Order: sequence, then C-alpha cells, then structure tokens
Amino acid sequence: MSQSIYGEIGGRDAVEAVVSDFYDAVLADERISHYFEDQDMAELRAHQIQFISSVTGGPVEYSGADMREAHAHLDLDERDFRAVADHLEAALRANGVADSNVERILERVADLKAPILDQ
Repeated sequence: MSQSIYGEIGGRDAVEAVVSDFYDAVLADERISHYFEDQDMAELRAHQIQFISSVTGGPVEYSGADMREAHAHLDLDERDFRAVADHLEAALRANGVADSNVERILERVADLKAPILDQ
C-alpha cells in the first residue's frame, strides 16, 4: 500500500508549518491581504489545515463551507487565485515538500478554481 501525500510530507506537523508560512506570505501580499481584513485568522488557519490535510489524503475530511459559497462574496479573479496558489507553492517548497507532491497538491487546488472564482 502506498503512502498518502499527507504521510510523505510529514503529516500534521508539516501541514501546520506549510499553512503558517502560507498565511504569513498571503497577509504580507498587498495584492490580496485586504481579503483577510476583519477575518478570524485562527479559524481560517484551522480550516486551511483541515483542507490541506484532506486534499493530501490525510485522516481528516474537510468540513468547511462549500468552496463556491465560502468565496462568493469576495469577487475574486484569476490574478487573486494565482497569487494565492503561488504562495501555497512557495510554502510547500520552503517546507521541503518534494516537487512531485507539490505538483499533485497544486493540481488538486487547481481543480477548485472554477468554484472559488464562481465560474
């Protein structure tokens, strides 16, 4: 039986480190940081940990809001999605995630682009 991406990248500790670095970068990015004003960042971080754990095959099922519903009020566009995806990629790489796993994770995130952008 092959190990999940979640196991290969180091499990919960690794996912938490990736999410921490991801949000540090997102909040420092003037292009997209305004989307996070007045948000409960502890809650968003917890949802992101759950989401990344789920898409990597971890022992967690994502129970947050539907992607379309969660992002509909933000009026996001392609540039916003790309900026967030770039920060996720950088956080994954900074935490030593292998290229093959980075690509697999980003493919799973890309599958959600249409509902996130309400397309």
